[in-house]
Amino acid sequence: MTETTTIEAEDLEAGPGLDPGLTQGFLGPRVRVLWNLLSARMLAALAPYDLKTGAFSTLALISANPGCSQTELARGLGMDKSAVVPIIDELEHRGLAQRVRSPLDRRRHALMLTRDGEAVMRSMHASVAKAGRPIRQALSPEEYELLLSLLDRAHAALAGD
Repeated sequence: MTETTTIEAEDLEAGPGLDPGLTQGFLGPRVRVLWNLLSARMLAALAPYDLKTGAFSTLALISANPGCSQTELARGLGMDKSAVVPIIDELEHRGLAQRVRSPLDRRRHALMLTRDGEAVMRSMHASVAKAGRPIRQALSPEEYELLLSLLDRAHAALAGD
């Protein structure tokens, strides 16, 4: 567990307005601070489900892309394959997801959600939406859509390296 995950979201929100110094104008540090704040809120919102960090994103991607491979899932999450395996293992152990042999390539596992997995993902979605509500409320619907679009473009720029 990282240091950020042990700090309450409310504690992070009340931080002082420090001078960013040399990080002024750099994207990485700002994204990191935003991630720390949002991550703390997400951990609190998803704590009742007692799943590894990343389980919600994993469930959501498998639901939207049934039959995807572990490699495709890792790429979609921006994670190393070795980091995705324990998440999938836990989801499978809990009966929320399953690996099935691909009929087209027996070396490949296709990932599917179970009915329980779909139900848990829908329930988690409400908790995640609540955790991100302050961002939605701070922006107009157009600004929020623009933010998502800009994040997608930034992702594509880095993923294309």
